Amino acid sequence: MMRALLLCAALTHALVPTLPTPQRTRPGAALTMMAENKKDVAVVILAGGTGSRMKADRPKQFLPLRGKMIIKYSLDLFLNDIEGICKVVVVLAEQYRQDFKEYADRVTFADPGAERQDSVKSGLDSCPDDAALVAIHDAARPLVTPDEIYSVFGDAREHGAAVLGVPVKATVKESGDGKFVLRTVDRSRLWEVHTPQVIEPALLKRGFAKVDSEKLEITDDVSVVEQLGAPVRLTLGEYTNLKVTTPDDMVVAGQILDQRSGKRGWRKLLFWK
Repeated sequence: MMRALLLCAALTHALVPTLPTPQRTRPGAALTMMAENKKDVAVVILAGGTGSRMKADRPKQFLPLRGKMIIKYSLDLFLNDIEGICKVVVVLAEQYRQDFKEYADRVTFADPGAERQDSVKSGLDSCPDDAALVAIHDAARPLVTPDEIYSVFGDAREHGAAVLGVPVKATVKESGDGKFVLRTVDRSRLWEVHTPQVIEPALLKRGFAKVDSEKLEITDDVSVVEQLGAPVRLTLGEYTNLKVTTPDDMVVAGQILDQRSGKRGWRKLLFWK
């Protein structure tokens, strides 16, 4: 029973913010694209990671979640439910492409690189030259919603670059040696960023040129834009847009999917022993 209560507490923490959050803006990106018949957003889905923390026999993005491969939640969402998409590029190793035959005529495959930025550049090279925006999304984030996607699209159209994120809720400690607390970090200015991260292609290419020439290290996609000193808009997302990285994440993601589909996932979790 204790195990069930701990999992329930973890799920509640994931779903319910404990800090006040900014009011989400709704730029009406979906209505604009439908009205103007715009199809000028290229989507790059990154699926080249190894997922070692999952301790599974395959990368995490290929594991089944409620009977469906994790990456396919994002693929189906962008291909079937989101307006304004001109192309979907999947950065995926050759050895896994046989599992995606049903998508072969609807997506373009690109080879992953040694680092995230190399995979992004590979996907970017396969995007149409006339794409107004490139949306980069982690294949291991199956829970992103259309509402979030349209919001970040709208902010990127206005500002040139935008990233989904949420204010940090937990107390954050800094450690110098990984063993003892150095100090407590002021979380009031901290955001946890998610994907999609949406950027104008020309801006992204300029950023990559700077990163390559100066041999800079980056940890996410909008960091490339930050290196140029260009603005990046924070688009308020959902705490449920988690990255499935560990077995515990699989449990929480499954419960969120059950809740969205109207199943009694909460009750099942509460009484699981």
